[in-house]
Amino acid sequence: MMSHEDFMHRCFQLARKAGSKVKSNPNVGAVLVFNNTIIGEGYHEFHGGPHAEVNAVNSVREEDRHLINKSKLYVSLEPCCFTGKTGPCTSLILNNKIPEVYISTLDPNIKVAGKGVKILEDNGVKVHTGILEHLGQILIRPFVANLSNKPYVTLKWAKSKDNFMGCREKQLPISNALSNVFVHKLRAENDGILIGANTAVIDNPKLTTREYPGKSPIRIVLDSSFRTPNTHHLQADEHPALFYNESVENSKGNKRYIKSSMNMSEILEDLYSRGICRLLVEGGQAILKSFINQKIWDEAIVISSNKAIEEGVKAPNLIGQVHRKYDIMDDTIHCIYPNTVKMS
Repeated sequence: MMSHEDFMHRCFQLARKAGSKVKSNPNVGAVLVFNNTIIGEGYHEFHGGPHAEVNAVNSVREEDRHLINKSKLYVSLEPCCFTGKTGPCTSLILNNKIPEVYISTLDPNIKVAGKGVKILEDNGVKVHTGILEHLGQILIRPFVANLSNKPYVTLKWAKSKDNFMGCREKQLPISNALSNVFVHKLRAENDGILIGANTAVIDNPKLTTREYPGKSPIRIVLDSSFRTPNTHHLQADEHPALFYNESVENSKGNKRYIKSSMNMSEILEDLYSRGICRLLVEGGQAILKSFINQKIWDEAIVISSNKAIEEGVKAPNLIGQVHRKYDIMDDTIHCIYPNTVKMS
């Protein structure tokens, strides 16, 4: 027999399939269960598309549709109760006469925030909330960040065994080749990727997803005195890029030069207004420290190498809690949340 938690884990698994395609919407999964058997399942696949509950109901085979009004619906997030790009899922549930709904966590959006549960209960639906609630809340952390009109910020760096992240005057690879593929996967999962001027000048990076299938993120450079050479990839290639600086405001092809006070919170708000809902920050040291010191990060991914380099730029110190750890050949990946995140 499968438990309520088993079915909710399936909701989480489905929800994660969409990744960043949901943009500023939450990742949500849903399963429809009759007699302890899943007869339909779905997830919110892309921004503006049908919600998880709709896809779950629509996935039920024609010969099983008479079972819908005898089934239990499991959903990772409280069903919506307002009309946006799609109709309210509370109406879908009531119209299909689904008698019982299990929810992981309530929707933090003030348009919902318990109202969906109330509508269902007022119309005779038996509602259960708090099924693996902490996992449900972790799942929607990018959505919660976006509700504050800023991107979900993931910091990323690689460090040596002796805690260095590079040299001051030249590019120095630290992680292994498979970890590099992992980094390109991270890029594909984010809308934007941000670095500072030192990294742009010294490393001359491309910041694209060459090693992994998927769309390259928008490249963003914080370059207050506009030092990135015109001959470098970020200036010269065909991919779009944003350059935040203190003096220039114009566009050249798909390169945009944005005059800014260089206030990090204001830059994040501006990025969100440009459709950057998930932001990967790849450094260097000064930029990473700025995000850490100002407490404007949501997740950190640290690649720890097994090799020592003896001198160079020290890796940032970060206080947080590891929520996932695994090895990629001789590298170890640490995925870290701030201490404010409820883990259990």
